[in-house]
Amino acid sequence: MSQRNPIKSTDTDSAENASSGVRTVLVVDDSRLQRKILQVSLSRWGYRVLEAESGQLALEICRQIEPDMVISDWMMPGMDGLEFCKAFRAMKRESYGYFILLTSKSEKDEVAKGLDNGADDFLTKPVNPAELRARLTAGERILRMERELTEKNRMIKMTLEKLQSLYASIDSDLLEAKKLQQSLLRERHRDFGPGEVSLLLQPSGHVGGDLVGFYVVSKTRIGLYAIDVSGHGISSALMTARLAGYLSPSSPEQNVAMEEAPGGGHRPLPPASVIEHLNMLVLGEMETEHYFTLLLADVDLSTGFVRMAQAGHPHPLVQCSDGDILQDGPGGLPVGLVQGAQYEEFTLQLAPGDRFMIFSDGIVECPSDTGDLLTEEGLEEMMREMADISGPALLETLIWKLSHFADDGDFPDDVSAILFEYHGADRECPFT
Repeated sequence: MSQRNPIKSTDTDSAENASSGVRTVLVVDDSRLQRKILQVSLSRWGYRVLEAESGQLALEICRQIEPDMVISDWMMPGMDGLEFCKAFRAMKRESYGYFILLTSKSEKDEVAKGLDNGADDFLTKPVNPAELRARLTAGERILRMERELTEKNRMIKMTLEKLQSLYASIDSDLLEAKKLQQSLLRERHRDFGPGEVSLLLQPSGHVGGDLVGFYVVSKTRIGLYAIDVSGHGISSALMTARLAGYLSPSSPEQNVAMEEAPGGGHRPLPPASVIEHLNMLVLGEMETEHYFTLLLADVDLSTGFVRMAQAGHPHPLVQCSDGDILQDGPGGLPVGLVQGAQYEEFTLQLAPGDRFMIFSDGIVECPSDTGDLLTEEGLEEMMREMADISGPALLETLIWKLSHFADDGDFPDDVSAILFEYHGADRECPFT
């Protein structure tokens, strides 16, 4: 014997109506006459009508079809309308169902009890058709808003999923970009004999606009440079990578800071003229809104004499062997702002045991947890505390001190530095 289908629809083409957006109303009442009265009005108003003679049968229907609205009598044998409403609300649905209780009860406590169990509205029996139509119209508005909100949430969810996928892809690319940028620092430390060079580069994000490096001009001459491109992120990093090519340590013929010397080999160009040339290249050949600060130094390893030019970069810090510290320089305009800008050179004579450091503003402008900046004076104090530390260990300690100063927070700007320590010309170079 086949199982009785609990679904009874008075609409002869329910599938077509459902696909066209017609609302489905489930009428639950143990009175066949009351169901018939409601069915006639609802069908005339364009609703698809389902009927159930009890709460239990209504639940079976709701498990197969999700009605948009339910009109249920309160007083029914077995499961009454209040129990059915409570069970209806406990069911999992893809959308909201609007529930109207039919009752002869008008006391406030009874109405509150119905609301507590999930009813949305009430109709007093006998049902007035005009009032029923008004209550259904109110329910339609609520369901329409719920459907619109659900659709918007669905679109937002889909958009977020796409964005998360894109962010994951971008994050992966940025990690690779960070590896490539870090590879620009092929050596973070080199002992030239008379002097040692140590490098520090720590972007504030995946990639940054800072770059430090050195290049060998001859057996006794090396160049040092520190660059800080405006802004952060990918565009700044791309600008930095291009500038690294102009100061390439592996391709002297492409390095704009040196030229071929008579008789072979290379010799350094004046740092000021190199920066002026870079300024011309940026303004004349690069389509970019970025500018950058730069400090370029020509170091004579045989004498400890340093010739430098500064383009908006922080003043270099010199720490003498006796502990005295000096920070000074002419300043100058950043590169890429003013056509025809000129730059001034300044010099430094190092004695054995002296050292100097070129650094980005991410160090002196590092904020504490209260917002106070480290400043040049704060950096000098740190250097005094690290007087007995040298080489890469000094730069690692500097990062640790900066992190402690920032209360272990992230650095808001890239942090980079070059440390040059002069030992004296009588110390042999370990490299040929």
